[in-house]
Amino acid sequence: MVIAMVASCTDTRSPDDPFAPGIDPDGPAVDEIAIGNRLMAAGEYELAMESFTRAALTEGMTPEILTSLGTANLGLRRIGQAEPLLRRAVEDDPDWPVAWNNLGVFLMETGEYAEAAQVFRRAFALDNGESDAIRDNLRLALAKMENPANNTPQEQEFELEQRGDGQFVLRKNPAIEAEQ
Repeated sequence: MVIAMVASCTDTRSPDDPFAPGIDPDGPAVDEIAIGNRLMAAGEYELAMESFTRAALTEGMTPEILTSLGTANLGLRRIGQAEPLLRRAVEDDPDWPVAWNNLGVFLMETGEYAEAAQVFRRAFALDNGESDAIRDNLRLALAKMENPANNTPQEQEFELEQRGDGQFVLRKNPAIEAEQ
């Protein structure tokens, strides 16, 4: 009987088994930030917030977690909750270009194009001009500043697109592009 019980506890699944394995309490911990970033890329902002919150419980409110939470709130259109998190992230780590970029994305969403351009310039300088996402965001902010008459509400509908390491770029909503 003991042999039958031990045999039932071993993992005899084949590699092609479609079912998930059981939980291993002694196994390695998961990287909640990486999971949250994947959820953000999939547009699952609420689940990403939960993952980032779990990361905050173990790591504290680091600039990376603050930026991630702020960006997830922005994805959920919770503008009032996103701003203080993103601003605190740049205060806590003023040399991290990703935090500045995501703050700039927030400012673009709220129509603060002049401040967004300044923030993107700072992010671009901190990144030594290596990030295409920051460069694209800076160009968009400068274009919006130069042509304020062309800032109709329809054209301001953007989506967040992840570009790796928690960096986001604004992209025009494909549904609006199809209408034009």
